[in-house]
Amino acid sequence: MHFTVNTHHHYCPEDCNERWHKPGTSPQLITMSDISDTFPCLSEDAFRPIDEAALFAGQRSTHPPRILLLYGSLRQRSFSRLLAEEAARLLRRFGAETRFFHPSGLPLPDDAADTHPKVAELRELCQWAEGMVWSSPERHGAMTGIMKAQIDWIPLALGAIRPTQGKTLAVMQVCGGSQSFNAVNQMRVLGRWMRMLTIPNQSSVAKAYEEFDEAGRMKPSPYYDRVVDVMEELVKFTLLTRDISPYLVDRYSERKEAADALAKRAGLGKI
Repeated sequence: MHFTVNTHHHYCPEDCNERWHKPGTSPQLITMSDISDTFPCLSEDAFRPIDEAALFAGQRSTHPPRILLLYGSLRQRSFSRLLAEEAARLLRRFGAETRFFHPSGLPLPDDAADTHPKVAELRELCQWAEGMVWSSPERHGAMTGIMKAQIDWIPLALGAIRPTQGKTLAVMQVCGGSQSFNAVNQMRVLGRWMRMLTIPNQSSVAKAYEEFDEAGRMKPSPYYDRVVDVMEELVKFTLLTRDISPYLVDRYSERKEAADALAKRAGLGKI
């Protein structure tokens, strides 16, 4: 493959070649072999080649996958809670261990100290979990404040521990009317921000009041089938990643930052 390069970066395809040239000048034809792979901006001390052996843990955990379920409504007949309970039954059928955080009594973020019993309970559960399920109603086109408050109380770091980083996440929502995806889309953004591995599949249940019987069990439907799909996928992704999640989220930029901080401390110690 041939292309031409110069400092003005005007792209001009010609004769199936990629060309870069300055208008009014004759471009210089070069080949890929003429470009040297140099990395003047790269910190060689922090750079690590991909370790394929680290991606396939030799010693695998044998305990059931630990999944924490959060839901976003305090109503007595909360459909987001009923959906989460249905998901928990399926998770246990797939071999997982499940726990719930019940948000009643959780203060608004920053309206209490992080030593508040409900905050402490939520954070302990997050550290216990290897994966999570977030189930929220859609209210005014968004997840509920109750759902968001729980996530806002989960810090990115607790000392040296990142309680959500590298853990799996499945997102679900219930709708009062036609099917929507606003809440699950928002929760996906939050999952990425919390450095979680959000699985591809998701569940959105339209007209949720029609999908549960008087006992709170979900009726047979394509919506139920999708919940089965999502929980099956969550358990698979959790089993695949839980033993290697520290390696998956080991980042060049953070290694470089840590090395720079250590070098500064060492330099100050010599003064």
